[in-house]
Amino acid sequence: MSTQALAGALADDRRRLVFAAIVLGDRDLAAVAARTGLSARDVATAVRRLTDTGVVVDEAAGLRVDGERLRELARAGGPATAAPAQSREETILRTFLRDGVLTRLPAQRGRRRVLLEHIAERSFEPGVRYPERAVDDALRAWCEGGEADHVSLRRYLIDDMLLARDHGVYWRP
Repeated sequence: MSTQALAGALADDRRRLVFAAIVLGDRDLAAVAARTGLSARDVATAVRRLTDTGVVVDEAAGLRVDGERLRELARAGGPATAAPAQSREETILRTFLRDGVLTRLPAQRGRRRVLLEHIAERSFEPGVRYPERAVDDALRAWCEGGEADHVSLRRYLIDDMLLARDHGVYWRP
């Protein structure tokens, strides 16, 4: 990351407020939202951008500023280099998946379709028949700890024709 990317990450007022709250010791999204008065969604978006730049770290103990990374950037200075552009699909997957777990299902149909295709391709082999229990087990793994549930996920996969069903047997066409 360049100093220009860091400046870009902190150029937004909301991200600066979130960064300041983390510097002041708020360790979770709810505490940051309470301190800043921002919505949970705005806080989550700001934290994601700050963690992508590497200046904020999301650990088991909570959010923290990576002081060493900031010092490294301050020493580096120099001209900025352009970051490689991410595809739309990569951006959607990065937004809705964390460590292989679905954080939530997108409301927008196009985004949801990208996510569902990703899940179907990684969970089910084309043409192989699966009993309902196996499908539920595979989808539960995607939903652990997130807001989505495996039943809704299964329904969306069927509705979008990424999975077919007949008498309790499922397959990927």
